Amino acid sequence: MTMLGLPHHDGSELHVPQQAPALGETVPVFVRTPASVRSVRVRSVADGEPRYGTAVVDREVGGERWWRAEVQVRNPVTNYRFLVDSGPSGGGQRWLNGRGVFGYDVPDNSDFRLVAYDPPPAWARDAVVYQIFPDRFARSAGADGRAVPDWAIPCDWDRTPVIGRGPETPYQFYGGDLDGIAERLDHLDRLGVNTVYLTPIFPARSNHRYDAATFDAVDPLLGGDAALARLGAAVHARGWRLLGDVTSNHTGDSHRWFVDAISDVNSPERGLYYFDESGDYESWLGVKSLPKLNWGGAELRRRFLAGPDSVLARWLRPPYGLDGWRVDVANMTGRRGRDAYTSEVAAALRAAVVAAKPDGLLVAEHGHDFTGDLDADGWQGTMNYAGFCRPVWNWLRVDGLDLPDFLGVPDGVPRRAGPEVLATMRAFGSLVSWRALTHSWLLLGSHDSARIRTVVGDADRQEVAVGLLCTLPGTPMIFAGDELGLTGRNGEDSRTPMPWARPESWDGATFDRYRGLVGLRRSLPALRHGGLRWAYADADSLVFLRESPTESVLVLARRAAAAPIRLSGLPPLDDAVNLYGGADALRPDQDGALTLPGDGPTFQVWRLP
Repeated sequence: MTMLGLPHHDGSELHVPQQAPALGETVPVFVRTPASVRSVRVRSVADGEPRYGTAVVDREVGGERWWRAEVQVRNPVTNYRFLVDSGPSGGGQRWLNGRGVFGYDVPDNSDFRLVAYDPPPAWARDAVVYQIFPDRFARSAGADGRAVPDWAIPCDWDRTPVIGRGPETPYQFYGGDLDGIAERLDHLDRLGVNTVYLTPIFPARSNHRYDAATFDAVDPLLGGDAALARLGAAVHARGWRLLGDVTSNHTGDSHRWFVDAISDVNSPERGLYYFDESGDYESWLGVKSLPKLNWGGAELRRRFLAGPDSVLARWLRPPYGLDGWRVDVANMTGRRGRDAYTSEVAAALRAAVVAAKPDGLLVAEHGHDFTGDLDADGWQGTMNYAGFCRPVWNWLRVDGLDLPDFLGVPDGVPRRAGPEVLATMRAFGSLVSWRALTHSWLLLGSHDSARIRTVVGDADRQEVAVGLLCTLPGTPMIFAGDELGLTGRNGEDSRTPMPWARPESWDGATFDRYRGLVGLRRSLPALRHGGLRWAYADADSLVFLRESPTESVLVLARRAAAAPIRLSGLPPLDDAVNLYGGADALRPDQDGALTLPGDGPTFQVWRLP
């Protein structure tokens, strides 16, 4: 399936030079077409009503015609699409929207979007995030002097295996701490990441700490408030960013708010949760240790959001200096029955973050369809399970993979071909703005999922997965240990302590591949800020271009060996130089086509002149 030669537009700087438009501003948008296209109109929606404008030819480059149109940003989110006319012999009128080119009328939900809300911080587009589960990353010497809590099952770092499944999994305690993380930052530096994301650090009665007992202190088992300040200083001294993890949907049942609420029906804390007339309470998915917060009242909003000592703001200020938050279970926050506060709560959380730290970031967890919750002045991005992680697993999964579920979906991981994977990625990407897509986290797994090495089965296919992680639009997020080739069949099984004392267990070749691909991303502006143009897909291959005003990069991802691909429809060019993967330079034939090699699994990147 070849896609070059079709009309193309995306929301990147190449096609929308004004990336942060103001409400009411009129901005230029560009669309590129074959030279045979005779007219282009832009259709935007203002105050709910379509309006049309005529595009004019701006320039012709390499056999392509670039058209310029103007769109008024009438509403905070303004939809637009293009009506492309190639005449009766060329297919007539076709619509171009975020999902592709169509010869029939399509609904508005996949239109391109201009967003006038305040943009995410500029640093986020260049971030490479490294996720750390504190109990399992590293122990400092100070950890040895701390008493093991009564809820914990003490475990030896290098000898006790993680259980992986069963009632004891939340209580296995390995004792990693924040000073241990600070001592291992050189490992992150060698890998090339520049943003550290910590899963929760508040006191709790579990190793995962998503059941917070308070938001007012750092868990003493992690070293307390002073250890967070030390880690923050160490991270920032390297020019990096540090992100926290907060549960806006629930607390733990040992949280002082909940203890007061369940003890006294007249307490102000009672209204922070959902209680029925019998005294029972709502909890996350029926897990009674995680009582659900009720965002319908002013008191919860005050405690979470108001003032410099609120839950969100306190840890963004010195001496801690978090640079933003990942929000746990964002998809459920503010939702229960008739209650539908999610959008306003997300906007309030974002406003509180920005008030405390103007360049703070707010990223939401969504395990499935996130598209309805973005572009609403709240979450600035999401963890892109649905539009990236799932399709990559589908495409690269090893034969015979036996997982109990597929990121929560029963009956394991289905196997899909390249065109189906591409369709999934385009479907989800078309339902949000380019800005939301590029500020969402690309991930191959997390502390809540199987490890990517287990899913794909070997180092070569893992390299293909990491290549996509580092070259598609979005922010790469690496779960600590994936770069060493660690394995795991589910979230608990994947939370293996880092084998610092057992370097013989590391997959050094996999580390080198991660390092090389992260370095490639950080060195090429087109991979961080460029647009996306899909070029070709078959069962075993995906080919795409990342294009910026200054450079173009051609990417081949292949899960298995197949016939070489003859890629036509590119502008005239000289030899394309290989930047990653070791293949030869590509020399165009007499017709200007490139032939991509047929070996596989492989991941290759070339710079186009």
